[in-house]
Amino acid sequence: MTGYAVGPIYMKTEAEIDNAFEYAKRVGVKLIVGVPNVELLPYVDKKVKEYGYNYAIHLHGPDIKLYPDAEDVWNHVKDLDPRIGMCLDIGHDTRNGKDPVKDLKKYISRVFDIHIKDVTGTTKLGYSLEIGRGVIDFPAFVKMLRKVKYTGVCSLEHEKDMTDPFMGIAESIGYFRGVIATTKK
Repeated sequence: MTGYAVGPIYMKTEAEIDNAFEYAKRVGVKLIVGVPNVELLPYVDKKVKEYGYNYAIHLHGPDIKLYPDAEDVWNHVKDLDPRIGMCLDIGHDTRNGKDPVKDLKKYISRVFDIHIKDVTGTTKLGYSLEIGRGVIDFPAFVKMLRKVKYTGVCSLEHEKDMTDPFMGIAESIGYFRGVIATTKK
């Protein structure tokens, strides 16, 4: 197994940002998935320039006001160093009433990581479940990954049945691999 990033790490102070960059350095990765307070973004910008790492802000849907969807992250980072972007969590984006397929296409220049999960609805009431059982159009999403030539990582994020998640994880991985196989050109 090879790590590719650290996070998501919540950061409320400059010291916590310093610690996150040093942690990534110790681990040997060049991607930090973080959730910095908005007023700290200029400091994140400075650290990205100093270390040369990518920094992906994890979006959180309607549960947390801070970075609820891809559009919000984009609006906060579009004028910062181009190595500051987002971790597109397609489940949270969907739960905030957004379309992750359209958001991937629109914001691809700043998508550095993707969290894959399915959800039951497009509101705060939507909850996570096995991939393929919810409302996200995975064939369209995989086709868009190819169209925009995404080269980053798609990580499965399974938040259901935490006491015994293995069957749901296996089902989700199987479904996603099936979609990949059946949507090839």
